[in-house]
Amino acid sequence: MTVRLLTNIGRLWTGTDVCSNAAVLIHDDRIVWAGPASDLPQSVPGIIDDIVDVDHVENLGGGLVTPGLIDAHSHPVYAGNRWAELAMRTSGSSHSAIAAAGGGVNSTVTVTRGTDPWTLCNGVRERLRQWILAGTTTVEAKTGYHLTRDGELADIRMLRSLEGEPSMPRIHATFLAAHILPPEFFGRRRDYIEAVRLWAGDAAVAGADSIDVYCDEGHFTAEEARALLLTGKRAGLKARMHACANERVGAAQVAAEVGCASADLLTQANDDDIKALAHAGVTATVCPGSSLNSTRAPAPVRQMLDRGVTVALGTDHNPGQCGITSMPLVIGLSVAMFGLSVTEALRAATLGGAAALRVGDRGSLAPGMLADIVLWDADHEGAFAWAFGLRALRVWRGGVPVQP
Repeated sequence: MTVRLLTNIGRLWTGTDVCSNAAVLIHDDRIVWAGPASDLPQSVPGIIDDIVDVDHVENLGGGLVTPGLIDAHSHPVYAGNRWAELAMRTSGSSHSAIAAAGGGVNSTVTVTRGTDPWTLCNGVRERLRQWILAGTTTVEAKTGYHLTRDGELADIRMLRSLEGEPSMPRIHATFLAAHILPPEFFGRRRDYIEAVRLWAGDAAVAGADSIDVYCDEGHFTAEEARALLLTGKRAGLKARMHACANERVGAAQVAAEVGCASADLLTQANDDDIKALAHAGVTATVCPGSSLNSTRAPAPVRQMLDRGVTVALGTDHNPGQCGITSMPLVIGLSVAMFGLSVTEALRAATLGGAAALRVGDRGSLAPGMLADIVLWDADHEGAFAWAFGLRALRVWRGGVPVQP
């Protein structure tokens, strides 16, 4: 058993409260106590008899401390890049022209399928390392670039394996075989949907936490999404959905009907969609990074909050649109693009992310919570709106310092 005391915290943002001149007491991987240093208990029954006997004392130099950030939407499992496609898109090329030149999601599918598992795993490992060094201690990581049973299941197992390595973030693995129709199933759409439904149980056994469906024009319909998500839920997977990213095809209403843990992107969501999500308790995960590369208006986040919807934030890291791995940057962008206060954005990147993933053991610094903690290169949370990528000085995952 290890007891660790973090002292000289200039400003502690717990997720619900702020206090100055604070301290945090950690036992193994859990927080035992957090608050003003003047209130630090002399002993904690069953854990430590005298506070002077703690195993490790770390002076944090008067800095800002928050819970570890949570990225509630990312696509890190892929090989190759689509930078040439991005250059074409920014020069005004149409989707059809890009597809004719070999771009689009299926180009990543082709490269990922052709990459050996060792090389693929090394690439994913390096990406995940960027997340945790930037202060993100939990990452929702989707599959979706193999689109075969064996490939998708191997991706889930790889994510579970990487999570167990030193200095990796916690992983919430999401099964996204319903990303796009793979080329070998052209003309056999129903066959692919039935195949994915059959794979859902295998995905749960392999270690997936959730099932996701990309419900939009050019992807899957609301009716197809409903069938896929219900199958996933029966297999024990949480349901989530890419909804209203480009067109309104009924995705948000299905997310509410099915009881999704989260509906993501939501750029085109209207008030009826937002009311449905609020009534059903579906978390809205929004991704300002992907909105930067869209000609459409950002997601209506203020309306969501006003309606009582819990909001989470994600990088939407993916090979075709957004390469962000910094949740501090996402927080800054959310303040600028969505009109959130710094506190609202921080809450969305911590407690909101925990709600989107349906995990109750992280997102705040309170007794019993996981000791996922970040010391920032600042003395006030307002720096997130200034730095656009505030630097994490030190990160603890489960009370263990992450080595840079």
